[in-house]
Formats: sequence, structure tokens, C-alpha cells
Amino acid sequence: MKNIYLIGFMGAGKSTIARELVKMKDAKRIEMDQMIVDQQGMEISDIFEKYGETYFRDLETELLRSFLGKENMVVSCGGGSVLRDENAALMKENGCIVLLKATPETIYERVKNSTDRPILNGNMNVEFIRELMEKRRERYETVADITICVDGKEKQEVCREVLAALGE
Repeated sequence: MKNIYLIGFMGAGKSTIARELVKMKDAKRIEMDQMIVDQQGMEISDIFEKYGETYFRDLETELLRSFLGKENMVVSCGGGSVLRDENAALMKENGCIVLLKATPETIYERVKNSTDRPILNGNMNVEFIRELMEKRRERYETVADITICVDGKEKQEVCREVLAALGE
């Protein structure tokens, strides 16, 4: 099986859908953000604060390179991981990119109590989320092989749609 790279805005459900897909596909689940936290020994917000966003994006690129040649993985990507052309190319070379799409209101409801979203710190509101989503929307849609809307759907329904779109 080709790898499945789940992309989308923070709170779109990448981790949740990845957990469910691996049960349905008997695949290996990869949480990019968690792998980086484990490798660096610090939280993402601390990496951003201490080293900056560019350093963090470099870590994402290196991690994606390490997946080349591996198969049968469902990868939950960080929300900004496809902002780099190189990252998107690495994903496409090694699998299929699935965009999980949600409204700003859905995203807000899912992340409003979270403290580990460094880009939203001090900006936890629907309007800021909408603006940031709009800045990323074209990029997400351009790199995605498949787009699935998650609003109002149960995780199993989203997974069935992903698998159907993949022809499985």
C-alpha cells in the first residue's frame, strides 16, 4: 500500500483519522509532530520559541526524507508541513496526499481549549483561524491528491471516504 499523508489545518482531525485508518488498513501510524517532540526532547511550542519556525520546518523535511522507501504508513502531518515545496514533493513521491478540510468554526471548537498550538497562542478566535486558513487554503488544495470534508461526520465515515477515494 502506498503511504497516506493526511494534511490540513490544525484541528481538522489528522491524528484522529490516522488512528482510525490504521485499524481499518493494518498500517503503521506516524505522528510527525510527536516524532519531532520525541526526537528533540521538547514540545513544539518550545521548539518554535527557542529555535524558530524555520528550524521546526527543517525538522519536518528531514523526517519526511526518512520515510522514503517505506510503505504501508498513515502519516499525520503537521498543519504547516506542506507549505514547503520540498515537503509536498517528498509526500507525493512516497504516497498520496489527503486533505482533511473543515470550517473555521469546526476548527475553533476543536482547538479552543488547547495550549499546544503555537501559531494560535494569543489568537484563539474564529476570525484569526479563518484568516490563517485562507492563507493556506490554496496551498493545501494545490498539493492534495484527495480532499475530504470532515464537518459533521463521524471518524469512521471520513475513513470510508478516504479509502473509497483511494480505490480501496
